[in-house]
Amino acid sequence: MLEMRPDCERCGADLPASQAGAFICSFECTYCTECAEALDDRCPNCGGELMDRPARTGKALQEHPASTERRFRG
Repeated sequence: MLEMRPDCERCGADLPASQAGAFICSFECTYCTECAEALDDRCPNCGGELMDRPARTGKALQEHPASTERRFRG
């Protein structure tokens, strides 16, 4: 199950699990749309392709809440 990380690892922007606009690689490194575009859709950590992260809403989000651990290190 995806962690649904709450922020962009590059700029720190909030990325709510219930909204579109997050991109992830196969290791779940997470970036906002602007940063994914700036990175040419390649993860700087592993070199993997950045893909749209699906949203998690409603009962699924209630039963399986998103991670609260922020990854942005500024």
